[in-house]
Amino acid sequence: MLALLLAVASALLLVSSALLYRAHVVDLGRAFVVVRWAAYGAIATVLVAAVAVIIAIRRGTGMAIAVTALLLLAAVFAMPAAKLRQAMRLPQIHDITTDTEQPPRFVSVVALRAGAANSIDYGGPELAAQQRRGYPDLQPLSLALPPNQAFDKALAAARTLGWEIVASDPAAGRIEATDTTFWFGFKDDVVVRVAEAPGGSRVDVRSVSRVGRSDVGTNAARIRKYLGALKAS
Repeated sequence: MLALLLAVASALLLVSSALLYRAHVVDLGRAFVVVRWAAYGAIATVLVAAVAVIIAIRRGTGMAIAVTALLLLAAVFAMPAAKLRQAMRLPQIHDITTDTEQPPRFVSVVALRAGAANSIDYGGPELAAQQRRGYPDLQPLSLALPPNQAFDKALAAARTLGWEIVASDPAAGRIEATDTTFWFGFKDDVVVRVAEAPGGSRVDVRSVSRVGRSDVGTNAARIRKYLGALKAS
């Protein structure tokens, strides 16, 4: 029974960390403290459940509760554990773009990022090198369409993904938007640049987190998803 109670408490702590942050009850640092205690609870659950399983094997009964606790723990912590493993493999960066030499510039989003922990000033060659190591597949997308048609498709693709469109400037070929992450509700900003290129148009994308040193691959995944949707449209 103790293992099950610990599992439930750990799960509630993990869920509450995101809810409290999204409700602006705690800041990000305190939210991560709650996550840390949830992790401690998960470790305690595993230890207690392991002892309970050993006792149950010897007695021939009572294993169901311990197993239920472990299954609950696995279900709730599967995604955070996967994110943690991913974070350990990826570079500690949060500004990702398909053009590291001349990254698309934010204009309208600047006002929305007032007070944001992360700057939108690009980190230069050092950041570009880290991105190439972590996300070597990210490249601009070429479309066999004139820029005006490519821009319309690019804007439609952004809307399809549910991004909040902040600005769309066909003359400049620039789309700015904000996307909100599922768990903690982090606000990440995106700028899409559509430019004329040989054979049609070139589309570049940049996605930048407002908070957090590492995005755990979120911005790169967002860019891949967007370019995939644009290519398929």
